[in-house]
Amino acid sequence: MLEVTRSARKILDLPRLRADTPGTKNRNHLNNAGAALMPSPVIDAVTGYFSREGEIGGYEAAAEAHSLLEGTYDSLASFVSCTREEIAIAENATIAWQRAFYSLSFGPGDRILTASAEFAANYIAFLQVAKRTGVSIEVIPNDSSGVLDPDALAKMIDDRVRLIAVTWIPTNGGLINPAAAIGRIARDNGILYLLDACQAAGQIPINVNALGCDILTATGRKFLRAPRGTGFMYMRKSVLERIEPAMIDLYGAPWTAPDRYDLRPDARRFETWEKNYSVRLGLRAAVDYALNIGLENIEERCKHLSTKLREGLREMRGVSVHDLGERLASIISFTVEGRDSSAVMADLTSKGINVSVSPPSSTPVDACARQLPPVVRASPHYYNTEEEIDAFLEAIAGIAVYRSP
Repeated sequence: MLEVTRSARKILDLPRLRADTPGTKNRNHLNNAGAALMPSPVIDAVTGYFSREGEIGGYEAAAEAHSLLEGTYDSLASFVSCTREEIAIAENATIAWQRAFYSLSFGPGDRILTASAEFAANYIAFLQVAKRTGVSIEVIPNDSSGVLDPDALAKMIDDRVRLIAVTWIPTNGGLINPAAAIGRIARDNGILYLLDACQAAGQIPINVNALGCDILTATGRKFLRAPRGTGFMYMRKSVLERIEPAMIDLYGAPWTAPDRYDLRPDARRFETWEKNYSVRLGLRAAVDYALNIGLENIEERCKHLSTKLREGLREMRGVSVHDLGERLASIISFTVEGRDSSAVMADLTSKGINVSVSPPSSTPVDACARQLPPVVRASPHYYNTEEEIDAFLEAIAGIAVYRSP
C-alpha cells in the first residue's frame, strides 16, 4: 500500500521520494546521522559531471559547468538564510570548522565556553589551542533535562570569554541544544559564537540570523543527503572582514605584488584553488532537493518517525534509551541489556537494517559524566516508512534479553 505523509504545510509524496532513493530497495536505512542515502538527482549530478571530466578534461568540464558550480553558493545561502558572499565550501565539515577555529586568536587568560556533549574532534582542537596559548576550556552546565542551560551560560560571561563554541545537535543522545538562546547571549555580550550544525543540516530549518551565530559549519553527508567529502561554512560578513585564515593560497588570497597579497573579500578566502567539482554539484543538488521538499516538512516527518521509534524502544524491557532533553532530534541512542552494541549492530545488519555504534570517545565529556558505554544509534529520515520502523523494533525485540509483556 502506498503511503503519503500529510503535513499541515505540505503533502510529502513518499512513494516518489523513495523512488528517488535507490538505496531504499536494498536496505532499511536508519543510519542517516552517519551518512544518508543520496537521492537520484544527487547521484546524477556527481556521476554526470565525473563522466564529463573523462570526456572533455577536468579544466574544460569546470569551465563548461561554471554557472552550475557558482549556483552552489546561492543554494547554500538560501539554505541557511545568508548572502552568497558569506559561504565557503569545504571538503568536509571538520575542515570547515578547523579553518574557522584555527583562524581565531587566543591568549593566556582567555576562555572558550562549550557544551558537555561537544563533538570530540572539536574538543581536541580546543585542547591543542589551550596547550599552545594558555586559553581555558570550560563546559557550560546543563539543565535538569540534560540540555545546555542558557541561564548558566549567562552567569559564566565575563570580559575574558573569547568564544562560545557549541554543537547544536550532538552525534548521539537525541538532544537539541538551545542554539538561538545561546546566540542571544553571545550577541548581547559581543562574544564570537561558533555553531557546529552537522546533525542539524537537512533535519531542521537553519536561519543564521535567527540563531545569532557568527560562524556555522555543517557536513553534506548526513541528513542533507549529499555525497561524502562535502561540507560548508557560513561566516557573518562583519566577522569575515576582520579574520585572516590561518592558511591561504592564491585562490583565497591572490598575489598582487612581489611583496603583497590581498585576501578575497568574501568567505572564499577560506577555500583553496583545487576542488572536487563533481561532489560540489552533488552538494548543490542535495540542498536544492531539501529546499524543494521544505525543511519544516522534513523536520515534522523526522519527528514523527523518531518518536515512534523511541517510544517503541522505551516500551521494551531490557532496552535502555539514553536520550536527553524535552525536544528531541531524529537520533536515538540505546543499549540492549546483556548485549554488546557492536553485536546488536551486526545482528541488525544481517537483517538488512543499517544503524551505527557511537563510542564514548565521540562525546567524551558527556559520556564520562553519564558513564555511557558504546551505544547503538538509530536515525530515521523522512524517506523511511512506518513499516521500516516496525521492522526495526521487531528485530530489537528479538535481540533483547527481556521482552515487554
